[in-house]
Amino acid sequence: MARYELVKGSLALITLTNPPVNALSSAVRHGITENIKLALGDPKVKAVVICGENERFCGGADIREFAGPMRGPPLVMLFDDIEAGEKPVVAAIEGMALGGGFELALACHYRIAHSKARLGLPEVTLGLLPAAGGTQRLPRLIGIPAALELITTGRHVSAQEALKLGIVDQITDESACKMAVEFALRAVAKPLSSRRISTLTMHCPPNLDALFEAVTMQVQKKAQGIMAPLACIQAVRAAATLPYSKGMKRESELMASLFSSSQALALQYCFFAQRTAGKWTLPSGAQWSNIKPREIQRAAVIGLGTMGRGIAVSLARVGISVIAVETEKKLLETGRQMVIGMLDRDAKRRGVNASLNLLQFTLNLQDVKAVDIVIEAVFEDMALKKHLLQDLSKVCGPSTLLYTNTSGLDVDALAGVTDRPHMVAGMHFFSPAHVMKLLEVVCGPRSSSETIATAMSLGKRMGKVCVAVGNCPGFVGNRMVKTYTDQANFLLEEGATPEQVDGALEEFGFAMGVFRMSDLAGLDVGWRIRKESGLTGPDIDPKDPPRRCQGRRYSPIPDMLCEQGRMGQKTGRGWYVYDKPGGKEAKPDPVIQILLEGYRVRHGIQPRNISSQEIIERCLYVLANEGFRVLEDGIAVQPEDIDVIYLFGYGFPRHRGGPMFYANMVGLGRVLDRLEHYYHAHPDVPHFEPSQLLKKLVACGSPPIQKWKEHIKTMHSHL
Repeated sequence: MARYELVKGSLALITLTNPPVNALSSAVRHGITENIKLALGDPKVKAVVICGENERFCGGADIREFAGPMRGPPLVMLFDDIEAGEKPVVAAIEGMALGGGFELALACHYRIAHSKARLGLPEVTLGLLPAAGGTQRLPRLIGIPAALELITTGRHVSAQEALKLGIVDQITDESACKMAVEFALRAVAKPLSSRRISTLTMHCPPNLDALFEAVTMQVQKKAQGIMAPLACIQAVRAAATLPYSKGMKRESELMASLFSSSQALALQYCFFAQRTAGKWTLPSGAQWSNIKPREIQRAAVIGLGTMGRGIAVSLARVGISVIAVETEKKLLETGRQMVIGMLDRDAKRRGVNASLNLLQFTLNLQDVKAVDIVIEAVFEDMALKKHLLQDLSKVCGPSTLLYTNTSGLDVDALAGVTDRPHMVAGMHFFSPAHVMKLLEVVCGPRSSSETIATAMSLGKRMGKVCVAVGNCPGFVGNRMVKTYTDQANFLLEEGATPEQVDGALEEFGFAMGVFRMSDLAGLDVGWRIRKESGLTGPDIDPKDPPRRCQGRRYSPIPDMLCEQGRMGQKTGRGWYVYDKPGGKEAKPDPVIQILLEGYRVRHGIQPRNISSQEIIERCLYVLANEGFRVLEDGIAVQPEDIDVIYLFGYGFPRHRGGPMFYANMVGLGRVLDRLEHYYHAHPDVPHFEPSQLLKKLVACGSPPIQKWKEHIKTMHSHL
């Protein structure tokens, strides 16, 4: 796992060989340890270069080993031995030096990087801290402020920024390994005392306490409730105030406090869940690894509203030619200007040229006849989408794939109006489509494996996190979120306020509570859906709307706000009040309190005090319960798919792992018990009734989430 070669007669070249990223597994650590001993003990060897196979230096620890006892030589001792050696050791960094790989490079006396390499300490994103000297060496090398920023955020830096910061000594456009060999041989006669980072004097700014206080406040604001960034600050403070050996001891203590924490387990679960979600399987046995997707070079986007513009930008910036179609000249011109502006801003941010030559804007649907795929993004209306797909069937060539960007309409019903239902699937982008990473790929019962594979591949090319889901109203994300918002509305009826509900959810870790998010998205979005579902409409008395619809409890309070023109931020009034239409700062509105009090009096509801615990339980346990039903119904194959959807599409806090992982961590028995309690108290809310899968898992001893798939027995899958 670490190859040893003697080159140029006097240089030991140690190559890490653990594809794909040369992770520091037990075998790799053992190989490095033995090879360093060999090199330092061989009188013929005058210098050492450490590199990685396949132009990748090292991606860090093998986190698959975290679940069991740590075997093999510890990194701290290995890195201390490298640094203390009397022969120059040079790190040849190509591809990446991340986490433990970066710490390995810091233990070397010199660092040479390829110009396209990236370096960083991302441990904080896994709920951990760099625990092989990273929090102690990096501040000594580049200073406390810069080290704090990199360690507490996990941000990767380019080779150019690493050179500017003083992390690397040279960068090259050629082979970093070749340059490192030449560099190492020239360094043989040079003293190494100033190259041992652990022995360097720590230069502390005069306002050290103020610096740490400011960074702590910044971290607490950005990463509310997350432990790892705060532990990183404490570790860097130890580097600033303690000798190296005592700082290392403090680093180790802090790592021990994080290692088995629920947050670290959740964040590491998220890491693996994201990779698991891309490995989809269809009932036919077709799966991601054996279906070849089509190569997409030309695409059409129909509709240049908010979603269509974002989709066009996402396609163009990865080199795909886009024909954008609108029905009216004014809409086309507005869309054209906005797409070009979005691409220009994106290109400036990334330091590249905008791909404007890939865009074509037209009013003529006939112009799309030769494209590889069409993504329709017109208004969310079944009749409109059916009419468009019928027209596309006539216009497009027989090999063109058709995708519908719908947030919940029946994909099979849409496919049924085309001449190629097997070549139709859903691509549910999240708004804004050029920013949000989630893509639900919706498999209709007639969607071919090639159609799904192409959508998944295209989404990945666009930088999306893709999850294959089945076809049902709302698919996975929106089907589940309805139960969450319903509970929030019911809590208002019973005595809570919007700010109280949002406060509890934001304290839990959401960036925005349900009512602030509703104001941001626009209350009219849900209102339109409820009208189409027959839950509200012109036949309903706005002064005395019913509290039961379709045989179950219903809260008309959101409809009442919409009737008053309170559509959220866009109108300056929603669940909160804003300084002006389009304002961002949400303030509690006394009008809402008066509305709620009047509503309760009219319906004979005695308000009561509602705790934050009840808010969290009712909103999140019912969300997980619907997730279990999604798994029962075969709309999602595994709990990881649901959690990835909520992490990337709905802002579920990563340090909680997702709704299904959170239920697992709370304890399935506890979730079942509380759902039964709330169902007894609210028998007219069927979403409180525990799902059969949840009850089965509890009866089987509440197996860990990775084992749930073995218990998910469905008559058929919708994937």
